[in-house]
Formats: sequence, structure tokens, C-alpha cells
Amino acid sequence: MARLFGTDGVRGLANREVTAELALDLSVAAAHVLAEKGEFAGHRPIAVVGRDPRISGEFLSAAVTAGLASAGVDVLDAGVLPTPAIAFLTDHTGADLGAMLSASHNAMPDNGIKFFARGGHKLADALEDAIEARMGEPWERPVGESVGHIQPLAGGQAAYVEHLLSVIPHRLDGLHVVLDTAHGAASTVGPEAFQSAGARVSVIGAEPDGFNINDGYGSTHLENLRKAVVVHGADLGLAFDGDADRCLAVDSAGDVVDGDQIMAVLALAMRDRGTLADDTLVATVMSNLGLLQAMEREGVQVKQTAVGDRYVLEGMRKGSFSLGGEQSGHVIFLDHGTTGDGILTGLMLAARVAETGSSLEELTAVMHRLPQVMINVKDVDKFRVDEDPEVQAAVRAVEEELADSGRVLLRKSGTEPVVRVMVEAASSELARAKAEQLADVVRLHLSI
Repeated sequence: MARLFGTDGVRGLANREVTAELALDLSVAAAHVLAEKGEFAGHRPIAVVGRDPRISGEFLSAAVTAGLASAGVDVLDAGVLPTPAIAFLTDHTGADLGAMLSASHNAMPDNGIKFFARGGHKLADALEDAIEARMGEPWERPVGESVGHIQPLAGGQAAYVEHLLSVIPHRLDGLHVVLDTAHGAASTVGPEAFQSAGARVSVIGAEPDGFNINDGYGSTHLENLRKAVVVHGADLGLAFDGDADRCLAVDSAGDVVDGDQIMAVLALAMRDRGTLADDTLVATVMSNLGLLQAMEREGVQVKQTAVGDRYVLEGMRKGSFSLGGEQSGHVIFLDHGTTGDGILTGLMLAARVAETGSSLEELTAVMHRLPQVMINVKDVDKFRVDEDPEVQAAVRAVEEELADSGRVLLRKSGTEPVVRVMVEAASSELARAKAEQLADVVRLHLSI
């Protein structure tokens, strides 16, 4: 049987795979497991629950809230807020756990459930497995005064904005910023934060109706933001995904600035301020070679992890590092939060522009992004990719040919019989040719 929890909670088609029944059972099991782990020691347990604006979040958050309350947990309903806001508020309120209903950048029909432990931390695999194992078990239900109380979380958005403003190193006065909030969870809080920081703000993709989240807007659809930045003559544009834990940018010329470029700018900003722990950035193996080369030139060490923000966070916590993230724009500031925060990332990037007086184009020039081509090779035995002698010989041959001007990465999918072939090279044509060459080798030798 497949594991219920994926790399970022439980996610799937709402009301088919992610049902009200599943949400209720999961929340009851989560309450039981976290209580037994001592998270609720000495006081009545409290949970913070939030969601993004997709319509299925209405009934799913009701189910999660009902499950928690039925297990004797008092629930603070934060309403529609970004995932990082729920993580922050879990810690800020002293709650014992948090729950967020969101499918992030996925299309509207999907939804998901993720839990946070005390302090706003994502759950370790062992805790997720324990929750899954406890689902549907018989239990003694509390009655009378022992059932949980449900009430709105007053002032949650204000507290989150105050937190964001307290940690940015420079105000944004004089900057014109276009925000694309993906018709998602940042539609209200994003503009408020940037305006409070002093920026002149133009907003697109900020009319959520329950159905339009991530539809043609946000970090996975940058076309409208690119146009808007140029039309408004803005200094930069920032795009969030549906739950606002990611941020990508657009410079004043309308060119895209990806997560690797954002991390390069922020790493140097933090190094210059003395806040980049051990002058080290944590990134995944998918980060562009251009980022590694730029950081080496600037004296910043890069620690690489497996793909996934949870592995970035794990690497950061293990080494007590302060900055890490992914090419997708999922950036973590461990001194200020426990998960990726798109609004905070955008504020930090804009603050660097305001602080230096340099344009975003000038700041990102520190890094030359190499052309990167990814090919998904389907219906292959992905588990032999690291051991097959013909495949590995082909990889070594391409690596020798590219030398220091490129990179090869073969990675097995975590959910499908797929091998992802990634090649970076000095030109798009060369990267494409070498990726197709290696993809052919994988098909030939690893076909099922």
C-alpha cells in the first residue's frame, strides 16, 4: 500500500482522494499521536487551522476542525492565510499543532492537508507514519466539557504582517512593485505587507473566488506579471503560488528571475550583513551550476541536498545554516521561519534593491544561469539507474565532454516509473542534444 503522506503532506483530487472523511480521520489521528508524544503536556491542547481560498478548502477545513475538536483539541480558525503564516501562528500562539489546507501550486480541483508540530515545524516522517497507522482505530471519545472549543483566530493576519516587517533589513520606500498573488492565499496579506513596508504596489491575480487559484497567474504562470511590470514601469515584480510559500521574480525589463538567482542575491546580502551562517547556502542538487559557480567566486559555500524543501530544511537544521531553498522559489530563512515563505522572500529581495540602489538586473548579474534541459524518461526501471554500467558509462562520457562548462544529473522519480535526465551546458542546443542522448541510453537499458 502506498504511503498516504507525500513530500509535503497529503495531496490529491479534492472530494475523491482528499475527502471530508479522510480529513476528519487524519486530524483525529494527528491529535492522538501528538498528544502521546508529549506535545500537549500540562494543558488543554490547541491547534491553529488555516486554508487557501480554493472552494474545497471550505468543507475540508470544517472536517479537520471537527476532527480536532472531537478529540478534545481547542481550535483557532485562522481562515484564509498563506502556509508560512499558519506555521508562524502555530508558534506565535503557543499552539500544540497547526493544520493547513492547500494544494500549493496545483490546479483548483486538488487540495491537500499538512500538519505542523509545536513551534510551527513540519512533521518528521516517523510522526507522519504514526499518524497514518492510527487512522480509524477505536478510541475513547471525550464528552461534555472535554470536547474542543472552536473560535476564530482574531488578529492572525496582523500578527503575521507585523512579524514580516520586523525582520526585513530595509524599508521599500521609493520602490514600485507589482505583485501577482495567484488568486491565492496571499491576495490580501501580500499587498498589505508590501504597502506597510513602504512600497508602491500594483496588484494582479488578487481576486480569489474559490475557483481561479493558480489559473493563469502566480509563480507557475509568469506571462501576465512580465507584461504588467513593463506596462507599469515598475522596478520589479513578484509572483507567489497558491499558498504563498514560493516566490519568483521579474526584473524591470520583464525577464524572469528564478529561485537560484534569488538565492544568489539574498546569500550575498546576508553575507554582507553578517547574517549568513558560516557563509553557507543550502540548495538542492537541481540548482543551476551557475549558482554554484557564482557562490564559489564570492566565497560562499553551497551545501546540496536531495530535491524537496523538507530536505533543504533538514540540511539547514542539521548544520545550523540560515538560508536555503530551491530553484522553484521555495526559500527558507531559518532565523525567521520554519518553512518557505514567498512573501518574506519577496520582501527580502525588494529590500536588497532598495538598500543598494541597484536594479534587480544588476544584482542578478552576479550569476550566469546555464541553459538547463530536463527529459522525463517514462516506463523504466528507475531503481537501476545508479547501478546500470551502460547508463553510468554514458553519464561519465558526457560529464567528461562537458567538463567544467556543464553538469549531468539522473534522478529517479519518487512517485512514478520515471527517470529524470537533466543536463546543463554552455548552450541550449548542446544541453538538449546531450539530454536526448542520455535519455536514449536510459530507454535502451532500463526499459520495463
